Amino acid sequence: MTEGGLRIGIDVGGTNTDAVVLDAADRVVAKAKRPTTPDVTEGLRAALDAVLADVATWERITRVMLGTTHATNAILERRNLGRVAVLRLGAPATTAVPPLSDWPDDLRKAVSAGEVIVPGGHYVDGREIGSLDLGAIRRFLDGVRADAVAVTGVFSPASADHERAVEELVRNEYGLPVSVSHEIGSLGLLERENATVLNAALYGVAAHVTEALVTALAERGLGARPYLAQNDGTLMTVAHAARLPVSTIGSGPANSLRGAAFLSGVRDAIVADVGGTSTDLGVLVGGFPRESAAAVEIGGVLTNFRMPDILAIALGGGTVVRPGGAGVRVGPDSVGYRIAEEALVFGGATTTVTDAAVAGGRVPANAADWRDRLEAAAHASKAATHGEAAKPAETAAYGAGDMSETFRDTLQSALAVADAMVIDAVDRMALGRADRPLVAVGGGAFLLPAEIPGVSGVIRPEHAEVANAVGAAIALASGRVDTILPAGESRAKAIERVKEEAAARAVAAGADPARVEIVDLLEVPLSYLSEPAVRVHVKAAGPLSR
Repeated sequence: MTEGGLRIGIDVGGTNTDAVVLDAADRVVAKAKRPTTPDVTEGLRAALDAVLADVATWERITRVMLGTTHATNAILERRNLGRVAVLRLGAPATTAVPPLSDWPDDLRKAVSAGEVIVPGGHYVDGREIGSLDLGAIRRFLDGVRADAVAVTGVFSPASADHERAVEELVRNEYGLPVSVSHEIGSLGLLERENATVLNAALYGVAAHVTEALVTALAERGLGARPYLAQNDGTLMTVAHAARLPVSTIGSGPANSLRGAAFLSGVRDAIVADVGGTSTDLGVLVGGFPRESAAAVEIGGVLTNFRMPDILAIALGGGTVVRPGGAGVRVGPDSVGYRIAEEALVFGGATTTVTDAAVAGGRVPANAADWRDRLEAAAHASKAATHGEAAKPAETAAYGAGDMSETFRDTLQSALAVADAMVIDAVDRMALGRADRPLVAVGGGAFLLPAEIPGVSGVIRPEHAEVANAVGAAIALASGRVDTILPAGESRAKAIERVKEEAAARAVAAGADPARVEIVDLLEVPLSYLSEPAVRVHVKAAGPLSR
């Protein structure tokens, strides 16, 4: 970054869109929260304008980093997805399970322009299953109308020659964008194929996001270079995001984890990001998110690309509280971004977990009036119970003892239920270790109790409410390779080659070539093969290029 340069981090969440400005010394010089709008983009612009209002010299802004839910929302809502020609290289070995056979019907209808399995692909040791049949591929593509093509070869992370040949054919003869599986997922065929098809379906969404970001910067006269956050807590260039939009899925939780590590100074911890709709819990290992070892389901589809190990629970500041016959019901529904209008502490008429927390004495330092508004709602509840009309001039004078007994019990019970949900979630993420602290971040971090069993303490860092945007602003660029290599004397040379490929992918994502480092190297011996082999996963990362 240039001397004295500023950078902006933006993260689009389900309830709020957060933005921060960091200076060259990584200090937060401006921050803002704005409600996430239904079309997402308007909330992004509002948050950007809010932090720009606190920056005197815009020309010092050199970079803007965006973490967005656009791709996730498109899949979940089955909206704005492209039509994909699904091409598997694996006949006759893989014909028993056709492509997309495990997809929800509505998503398959929205995405698939046609599916085919043709000869090609490789065995795990690199031998061809069958020769590539380019004629069959042409006949298939001639018969479909698609916006993009998804190509998946059997064991292509170990040998991608067939996928590259098909990619070249499609680009040269059909002019369509191509999603190739060896760039996206790991070895498992069906999950990698699913991720590759989703990636191809998101090309239009990615174009819309990048165009909106670039346009927003141009409209404000900002010459800053834009980047998008990806799901491992690192960044990629706009051009890289256009090719791999599926990598933006899960970027929000990853940003929160990275931001929590930066703000707290703790590299190994459990992180709880409390929003308006949900609480996401993850684990920091060496300052980076612990990655999930299991297949990740997105919109009803199993995928196997790398994602942070996140446990989401339906508990947030806007979670609705209702009295029930056998106690109290907390959620799972939430008022979401409407919390500032509907929660009791904001003068609304809906009882939420925020109201329960305020009644329990958990009030943010800058929200002293929340208690007064809750007391007004409590008095109104008591007056209604006795058939009286509440007098507005008197409501501020009533204390907790003046709440109706039913209302007070409801709030107390709701807070106990919420605390129990958090304790259970922490226990599930801790895996038996109680020596790590919990870092509480997000706009609803004040909801969490001061002490939680299973952690060594609760840390509430400064600027915790915008940790996700901070995580985007401080992120590195990265690249990774997951492949199979022969064991024996040639293994060392092969691993060096894979390291170079991972570093090259990090540079393609925007990293400074002179400062890229290998941050993760995992070798797993593979049994039952004709020749000894190891599975190798390499991740490279580095600061953004100047």
